[in-house]
Amino acid sequence: MMTPHFLRNLLLAGLVGEITFELYAWLISPILFGVSLAPANLVIALIKIALGVAVPYWAGFLLHFTIGVVGFAAFVWVTHLVSRTNLILSGVIAGVILWFIAQGVLAPVVGRSFMMGFGAYTQSSFIGHVGMATVIGYVMAALQTRRSLATA
Repeated sequence: MMTPHFLRNLLLAGLVGEITFELYAWLISPILFGVSLAPANLVIALIKIALGVAVPYWAGFLLHFTIGVVGFAAFVWVTHLVSRTNLILSGVIAGVILWFIAQGVLAPVVGRSFMMGFGAYTQSSFIGHVGMATVIGYVMAALQTRRSLATA
């Protein structure tokens, strides 16, 4: 199961999903919701609490980007295996779960209110997380279909 081909597809899907998220966060969210999403700030705050170290924004961004590429893609795949739903629906499910973890669990850890009061940031974050994970699921499914057609 963990073949080099599978890992390449997982990372490629994660990269496409993370780039999609960042484009949404910086370009579309401000137009739709009046806020840019900056999850690197959450990462920075969590590192400060856990390790007592202040890291620069670029380090928080890089860590969040890496977690998005590797962790979110892996979570979409695990959701697919557990739920036995197709990869796109697994992406939707995974996105909702990851959004809740970010806004409902981690944000309060760093002193923000639960779900950040369900304001514009939280609503935009929902679209960002679900959209990203759905894109990851779609790319995974497309790459699997492509491989199946190539080997047929």
